[in-house]
Amino acid sequence: MTMNTTTETSKDKSIPVSVNIMDKEYKIACPQGEHESLLASVDLLNEKMQEIQRKGKIIGAEKIAVMAAINIAHDLIRAQGQLVSPDIATRLDDLKSSIDDTLEAISVS
Repeated sequence: MTMNTTTETSKDKSIPVSVNIMDKEYKIACPQGEHESLLASVDLLNEKMQEIQRKGKIIGAEKIAVMAAINIAHDLIRAQGQLVSPDIATRLDDLKSSIDDTLEAISVS
C-alpha cells in the first residue's frame, strides 16, 4: 500500500499582501518568494490602467481593467515571438480597436 504524503515547504505557503490598484486596496495571497514579482505586476497593471483612464475614452474600473489585460496580453504575445504572421498582428490590432470602440460607445450611452 502506497501513501501519498505531501510536506508543505515554506515556498508553498502564501502570505497576504495588500496592493493598491487605481486607488483601491486589494488583499492578494502571494506565495513566499514571489512578493517582488507580484508588486512589479501590480505596478505594470496600475500603469496600464491609469494610461487608459487618462485617455478618457473608457469609463469604469472594470472596463479599464479589461482593456489593460488585453493590452498586456498583446504585449506578452509579441514579446514571446508567437506572432509568426503579420496577419495575426493585424487581426489583434483590429480586435483591440474594435473592443476600444465598443467600450467607448457603451460608456457614452
